[in-house]
Amino acid sequence: MKHKKGIHFEVSERKVLLRIMDLAVVYLGIYGLGFYSNFEYILLGTENLVALILLGTYIIVFGTIFELYDLQKASILEVTFRNIVITISTVVLFYLLTPILSPSLPEDRIQIVYFYLVLIISLLIWRLAYISLIETPRFYKRILLVGEVSNIEGLVKALDTSDPNYRIIGFVNSESSSSESVKFKGLKEFGAEDFLVAIQREKISEVLVASFNSDAIIPEVYHDLLLLLERGFKIREYTQVYEELLHRVPIQFVGRDFYKYFPFSRSNENKLYIFFQRTFDIICSIIGLSIGLLLLPFILIGNVLANTGPLFYIQERVGKNSKPFRIVKLRTMVINAEKDGVRWAKKNDNRITAFGKFLRRSRLDEIPQFYNVLKGEMSIIGPRPERPFFVNELSRIIPFYETRHIIKPGLTGWAQVKTRYGSSIDDSLTKLQYDLYYIKHRSIFLDFNIVIKTLSTILYYRGQ
Repeated sequence: MKHKKGIHFEVSERKVLLRIMDLAVVYLGIYGLGFYSNFEYILLGTENLVALILLGTYIIVFGTIFELYDLQKASILEVTFRNIVITISTVVLFYLLTPILSPSLPEDRIQIVYFYLVLIISLLIWRLAYISLIETPRFYKRILLVGEVSNIEGLVKALDTSDPNYRIIGFVNSESSSSESVKFKGLKEFGAEDFLVAIQREKISEVLVASFNSDAIIPEVYHDLLLLLERGFKIREYTQVYEELLHRVPIQFVGRDFYKYFPFSRSNENKLYIFFQRTFDIICSIIGLSIGLLLLPFILIGNVLANTGPLFYIQERVGKNSKPFRIVKLRTMVINAEKDGVRWAKKNDNRITAFGKFLRRSRLDEIPQFYNVLKGEMSIIGPRPERPFFVNELSRIIPFYETRHIIKPGLTGWAQVKTRYGSSIDDSLTKLQYDLYYIKHRSIFLDFNIVIKTLSTILYYRGQ
């Protein structure tokens, strides 16, 4: 079977493309400024190599912090424009504040404005081209889903918002017979006999198998899958793609062969990684506590004026290996907030004081936990520690919940930067998926990614 697949870019390819082209257009804009006879602040050339590398580094780092490389946001012009302005404003500010590595300020200060505007305009023109050319149906990755009818809608919804260029075109029922129908907007059903024809006609790039009982796949579909495999066609398993695109472990689809899904990261036993992580924890906790001491007078005033009760409160949480410890936090709720019983904190919770809401959204309420990090009860990065009451409840309902306790809990974590504050069983399930993904893939690179995203969360004021 001959088949010509459509052109598409993988997620990693588009992220690399955005970063490379961002730098290319910025340097091209600076090169263009060199034709302006009076401009001398920074010119493209080997004599300015250090300054140019510094500029590129700032753009990549702050572009990541301000979500220029979030593919969902990069596909929306209004959001992209806002993020470009914020990123370049921060880049130029930091660039001007590092005069040892960056060029000396020009006598004609208007050149700084030219420099600033050229960076914004260069990036904006390129991002317009990206949205107009790359974010179009021509480059969509067209997927055909093979699976049980009863699970199709849930599977599609899970992947639908993960990648703007990932399109599930239709599905093939892998069961022997089914009277069910899938009412899902834009999703077509193809019969087993039309499997190979649909791949050619719809220009399918990849087949996604989402059958949770491979023995139940009907012979016609199984035969065609083998034929496709022999022809080198790309066939992937659903949980693999789910984890790759959503960056979380799909525990709701894991059965008795759970051990296949949890080949936990070697970093969990890597002595060098653990040493560097602990060193990072100690340095950050000392810095964090020092900043907390500087802010303490202002926080005390806010607590007196807009809070009730003591500034600090201590609460029991579950740590590594399910060992309980006492966490220290700044008070954000009224006294006796749980007089009617233990319950989830939720959005617009009336137990949270006005000042407490500010502390939560700015993440200042977490500062005392640097003390727990310094003691070794917590780490900077890891699953958030939960209260014993909720751990007991959730571990009875959600499979593998206790697995999150195989490493130290963290001040921030993959779940915290990828989803909002959990206030229900469903939210806890989603957070657990992210926590297990971190435990499975933890590394220095992923830790750095979490630190950058945490800064984004704080700067965009996204706390609960």
